Amino acid sequence: MRLFSGKIPTIADQVIRTLMAEGHIEVLTENEEETRLDVESVLREYLRTEREIEEEARDVLEARGLGHEGFGKAKRKVAESRGFGRGEDAVEWIVSQLLDLFMHTHHIEEIYADDLQLRKSTATVLKKHMAEDQDLKREVERRLKNLEAGTTSWDVEYSKVEQRLRRLRGLD
Repeated sequence: MRLFSGKIPTIADQVIRTLMAEGHIEVLTENEEETRLDVESVLREYLRTEREIEEEARDVLEARGLGHEGFGKAKRKVAESRGFGRGEDAVEWIVSQLLDLFMHTHHIEEIYADDLQLRKSTATVLKKHMAEDQDLKREVERRLKNLEAGTTSWDVEYSKVEQRLRRLRGLD
């Protein structure tokens, strides 16, 4: 699961609208924009921290003289040391940050639901949008069915097609 920066405003809007529609929170009309911006800030912070962890993992590999093949393992260790959720854990990490925000922001007038209800509703919205990377991957692979996976030409074309589809879908 992956969070795309281009989807942040949509996700933030849908999280707020879903929680309001389900009667979990009350946000005054004049505070809706500020509440949406608060949610966006949590999502942007997730992306910023993810980039920071990637940089730190590269630094670890460079300092130890290791190749790029150890990048995933190094990134996982750095993320674990920070208590940062990646992959499937990303949704839970983001939801926890959002619940903390909901409890402390003055833009939300009232919270009527318990943590479990808020978590479930928020996670459903996040999962729906963050699963787009899997849809994107399937579409790219479908378009490259004439090339053999793992070859240099596959890698080059995969990157080009993926970038083009991201732009078309407004993901990045």
